[in-house]
Amino acid sequence: MESLQPVERALFWVGALITASLALWLLYKIITGFRIWVLGNGDLLSPKLGKWAVEVQAFFRSLLLVRCGFSLSLCIIKLYILQRKPRQRSFIRNHRCSKGLAILVFYFCLLVNNVGISYPYPEFFLHIPDLENFITNMINVNITSVCQMTRLVLPRMEARAKGVILNISSASGMFPVPLLTIYSSTKAFVDFFSLGLQAEYKCKGIIIQSVLPFFVATKMTRIRKPTLDKPTPERYVAAELTTVGLQDQTNGYFPHAVMGWVTTVVAPIKLVLYLGLRMNKAQRGGYLRRRKLR
Repeated sequence: MESLQPVERALFWVGALITASLALWLLYKIITGFRIWVLGNGDLLSPKLGKWAVEVQAFFRSLLLVRCGFSLSLCIIKLYILQRKPRQRSFIRNHRCSKGLAILVFYFCLLVNNVGISYPYPEFFLHIPDLENFITNMINVNITSVCQMTRLVLPRMEARAKGVILNISSASGMFPVPLLTIYSSTKAFVDFFSLGLQAEYKCKGIIIQSVLPFFVATKMTRIRKPTLDKPTPERYVAAELTTVGLQDQTNGYFPHAVMGWVTTVVAPIKLVLYLGLRMNKAQRGGYLRRRKLR
């Protein structure tokens, strides 16, 4: 050090500081990853949170019932109460909303907004069949339903200073996806909506999490054979539930988290757009050939 010139000495300390900072950042990421993907959140999602859970669509049904012990209401656009005790049947008969459906909003401690529709096949914006209705339907299902269900459930959670809302977005909402542009944009809305609400209500004891999965082997994705990066719904949900309360925004499953990091941090956005466009053009061409439309 004594033989170094002042400029060299300054550069040495700058390099040492940067190296130490990177080492500390890497250590922090390793510890955080271990906390999330290995230790998990313990029994955060349990009947201690409250009795009732409400779900839009049935993606989380089995594991919420088996793992968490909640009484569960399934919502596919509308709400249906799955309880048969006489007092609850009487409540359902006597308290109807304007559409004739019982809504036990004041019981709900866990809301899973998992409603969503996508394209039948990748397509250029102006070539989407029945474009006007397609736009309206996708916005109503993917955006409006999330906002309205949250509006119904959140007041009771705020009054109890306790509750969890899981908004299922998509990895498609992390970056634009050409030929699935409307779907990608609606899922980006769900992500931003969730993060904004979490900032508003975190201090009130409410957890609002944005969940951004990549491909899961479901009917909507048409993936029949699960793989490491395309898990079954049960495997994905088992991993995702352990992240609640630990991440405001999550890919929910470790391989998906790695993929999310690569596509949003490592890869340039122009490369992501190029590869997405190329992949979806190929899928579009295959679909049209199978339908003999090309």
